Order: sequence, then structure tokens, then C-alpha cells
Amino acid sequence: MVGFGGWGGGGGGGMGMGGPGGGLRRSTDGWSDDTLGKPYDHKVVVRLAKYVRPYKLRVFIAIVGTILFSIASFTQPYLVGVAIDSALAGNLGKLTWTGIALAGLAALTWASYYGYMSTTAWMGHRMLLTLRTEMFVHLQKLSLSFYDRNEVGRVMSRVQNDVTSLQELLTQGFFTILADFLGLAVIIFWLFSLDWVLALATMAVLPFLMVALWMWQNRAKKAFVQVRQAIAIVNSNLQENISGVRVIQSLNREGENLRRFDSVNTKNLDANVYAARLTALVNPAVEMSVAAATAAVIVFGGLRVLNGETTIGVVVAFALYVQRFFDPVRELVMQYAGLQRAMAGGQRAFEVLDTKPDIEDAPNAQPLPPVRGEVTFEHVNFSYNPEAPILHDISLRVAPGETVALVGPTGSGKTTITALVARLYDVTSGSVRVDGHDVRDIQRVSLARQMGVVLQDPFLFSGTVRDNIRYGHPDAPDAEVIRAAGAVGAHEFIMQFERGYDTVLEERGQNLSLGQRQLLSFARAIMADPRILVMDEATARVDSTTEAVIQLALKTLMQGRTSFVIAHRLSTIRGADRIIALQAGKIVEMGTHEELLAHDGLYSRLYRMTYQEEASKEAGLKSNGNGNAPNTVAAFEGGHVR
Repeated sequence: MVGFGGWGGGGGGGMGMGGPGGGLRRSTDGWSDDTLGKPYDHKVVVRLAKYVRPYKLRVFIAIVGTILFSIASFTQPYLVGVAIDSALAGNLGKLTWTGIALAGLAALTWASYYGYMSTTAWMGHRMLLTLRTEMFVHLQKLSLSFYDRNEVGRVMSRVQNDVTSLQELLTQGFFTILADFLGLAVIIFWLFSLDWVLALATMAVLPFLMVALWMWQNRAKKAFVQVRQAIAIVNSNLQENISGVRVIQSLNREGENLRRFDSVNTKNLDANVYAARLTALVNPAVEMSVAAATAAVIVFGGLRVLNGETTIGVVVAFALYVQRFFDPVRELVMQYAGLQRAMAGGQRAFEVLDTKPDIEDAPNAQPLPPVRGEVTFEHVNFSYNPEAPILHDISLRVAPGETVALVGPTGSGKTTITALVARLYDVTSGSVRVDGHDVRDIQRVSLARQMGVVLQDPFLFSGTVRDNIRYGHPDAPDAEVIRAAGAVGAHEFIMQFERGYDTVLEERGQNLSLGQRQLLSFARAIMADPRILVMDEATARVDSTTEAVIQLALKTLMQGRTSFVIAHRLSTIRGADRIIALQAGKIVEMGTHEELLAHDGLYSRLYRMTYQEEASKEAGLKSNGNGNAPNTVAAFEGGHVR
């Protein structure tokens, strides 16, 4: 059956996830949740443990591999020093065994590095799969009001970017940081073991380097935030211009929009160039420290060799260690921003998972048995926002199989009434009952199975025509698909396509006409064989010729079903068993077309303003014989994939 994703309410007051009322909030200068977080967030780490726990053995292997890699990699300079002293002393045996040990350490370095990197990559991508799947499943369960409050792009960012930042932390960040700390520990151990006086002289440059890196980090943090904000604004502007390209071209706005895009794109350029310049400062600072430390080793080490206090091999080992000592320092500084992004990403991702659906089944909810289709509203009041009530004391009984048309000005509550039937929202007070069952006391999935929805803008999914018709029943046989298409008059135009039911649809079915897309949505609805049907402006955007075909399909679709029809077309409304006129969230009139015209109230005024011209056109078509249904159907069936 048709999903409810196209139903939107009015409001929500900007509430969302994570705050009071929870939410993805926008700030005045860009994207407030693109800021960097703390380098260590205990709550995020504890939550991540759940995803790591199934891979305890692999975590152990990765940690062991990291330890072995650090020891093997950073012990080699020490052995080089031993080898030099052995050679100078003429100790060939010790030199030979030192060479063998160096070869063994090289092999151990390669094996341990491969082991921990491949293991962490496997774990990280598995956890990425698990977390992203969990978020997808959770998003499918969230209430429609959640999507009223939150931008789709921001939700997508949390599922994609924030989860990926966590995966990068698990596959690279955590174990890289562990390896860097272990490497520093091994280097410091060997330096002080070889010559503690020379070690202190070597590390005299560290305080100056740490101050410089701390100052750099404060500037870089702000720069990285500006980069993320700038690209977010560019993407938002680009998406808006691509989505609205037809309006842009029709209003000749290309030049003005280009100017605006160039402005935000230039700011993105400036932010990235500034961040790149700051990043470029790290290596020179580290290299200057390396040079200063190397000079200290050469000067103080040379003096100690001359005084007989150390050996040439020790000085060479120190020189090699100085070259490698600052690599972990540089890596840790660069990983600092990555840690902040990962922790912030984890916090935002878990905010999504912690968001509770506004509409949940009651603990004792029962499945809804097959229904006849009676729908009753009992003194229903409703508001999306407490400060702006939408419906006021709605009482209404719709008999099984009855077709009810809802009319009224924009904002009068027509779509809201149909959304309450499907329990996409809960009433503020009163109750909505289906066959006497309060919808709050039954399982929503069992209610959804017995409802069908056709929206004003039919949403078709990627795949073939066949896949879209049986979208709600993927195991339905081809015969059922063809029967549903034939019942609404879609089979004929489908068979005119070169590949028939195997025709692949473009994004949202853009290679079909609007009328063809609407008929496919009718076929999809009829596949579900719903007892309650909602038609939300299903003919509002089609021309008169196409509407003639759709009207025939509507008769088939609504036959024997309880139907709620929201429409602005006279032909759709006039065929209803009852017309309900709404104004400002209240039922002001109820009756047949003739009864309401005679009453000379709201419906009569709407008719004179909206429908009278349409009625005149209908009469003209009938009088000249060119507007009969068979001819228009034949013309429509001659269509083809655009």
C-alpha cells in the first residue's frame, strides 16, 4: 500500500532532538551541530562499547598487534646503535646477531601492523554497518511529527557523516592514538636507558613545542568549524538551486542565484585556505623542534663521547630516535581535531537513536481485526503546536463504504482529519475510533495494513513499474500486479512502453507524466485492498483530459471502501455520498452537493468561486461531444515514457 511519508502537518514550533523537545537546530551563522566536541566524551565511549563488545577477541588481537608494532618499530634505532658499537669494537658475533634481530624486528613490524590495521578495519566497518542499520530502522519508526520538525538534510547528515566519523575513530583514530602513545613510551624508555643526561638535553625543546602546538590548536579548532559550516551552507544552497531549477529558469533568476552561490562559495574557499595555512604551520614547527633536538644530540652527545661518558652508537641511536620522536607528537596533534569530530558525531548519532517516537503502541495494544470501515470522531480537538489549535470539537461518523468529501479553505483542517484516522498524530482530546476501536488502543501496523493513501504528488520509488505497484506487497505474483493496474486503467499505457512492467523509472518517476504516476499510485493502493482509503488532492495537479481517466480509476478504487476525499475538483466532490465543509478547524456544514447548494453557506460560496467555471466547462464538453470519457481515455493511453 502507499506509505504515509507524504503527509505533513503544520507546525511543530521548531522543536527537535536533543533539547527541550529535542532537535536538530539551526543557528544564525550556519549549522549549530557542526561544531567540534570534546576530545573525550565518556558517555559516547560507553555507548560505543555496546558495538565493540561482540568483537572482544578481535579487539584483543588489535591491541596486541598495536603493542607489538610499537615495540618492534621503535626498538630498531637502539639495535642500530648496538650494531655500530659492536662494529667499532670488532665484535663480529654480536654484530651478526644484531643484524638478525633487526631483520626479525622488521618482519614483526610488518606483520603486527598488517594484523592490527586489517583487524580494526574489519571491526570498524562491521560496527558502521550495525550502527547505520540501527539508525535506519529507528528512523522508520519515528513519528511523522519528527520529520515535520527536522530537516531531511540534517537527518541524512547524522546517518551518513556522523556515523562515518565514528567509524573512522574506530578503524583509525583509537588504535593510531594508542600506537602513538606506546611509541612515545618506547622511545622515552630507550632514551633514558641509554643516557639519561642526553635524554634530558634532547627533550629540552618539548615545552616550547607544546606551547606552540597548544596555540595552534586553539586557532585550528575555530578554523575547522568554519570549514564545516561553510561547506554545509554551500551544499544547502546547491541543493536548493538544483531542486528549484524550473522556478529559477521560469523567473530568469540564474544571474542573481549565481551571484549568491558565488558569495557562499567564496566564503567556503576563504575558510578552507585559512585552515590549510594553519595546517601548514604544524610541520615547520615540528621540523624546527627536530632540528633543535638533533643539534642538542650532536653537541652534548659529542662532548660526552669525547669525555668517555657515552659511545658513538648511543649518539647515533639518539639521533635516529630524535627523528622518530616527533612523528607521534605530530600525529597526536592532528588526531586531536579528529577526536573532537568523532565525539561530536557520536553524540549527534546517539541523539537520533535516543529520540522516542511521539506515537507508540500502548503496552496492551491489540491487533486490529479485519474491519468494515466505520470511522467515528468523538469531540476531537487537536493542535500541532499548543499555541495554535487546528481542530475544534470534531464529531463525525462515517459509515462503512461511505465516501466523504472534505472541503474548505487552506488550513481548515482537512488533511489533519485524515492523518488522525491513520494515527499519524494523537488527538489532543476526544477519540478517533475505527469499528468502535480507539486507534490509540490498537497496534498501528495492523491499522496501516487496512488503510490506503493516494497523495496529490504521487511518490514513486526507484525500480521498475512492477516493483512500484507491488511496493507494499513485494511477494505479490505478476497476475495480481496486472490485475491492479488493469482495475485503474494503467495496464494499457504500461504495455505501450518498450519493456512494459519492467520499465525502469527515473528518480520519483520523472520519465512518466503526472497522470501516469498517479494511476500507478492508484494501482499500488488497490494492491493493498484497503478498507479505508484516503485521497488527498489526488486530481489537483492534472489536466481535464487526464482527470477523465483518473475519475474512472477512482470509481474502481473507492468501490466498497470507506473513503475520505480531499479535493478541489467538482467532479470528484460531487460523486461523494456526503460533503463536509470545514472552516477554522470546525465542521460548519454537512450534506450532499444539492443540499449544501440550497443551504447557501460556505460550500455554496466555495462552489461559486471555485467550481462554477469548472461546471460550465463540463457542460460545454458534453454539448460538443469532444469531451466524452472514451475519447479522453484513448488519448491518454497513447502516451509514452518521456
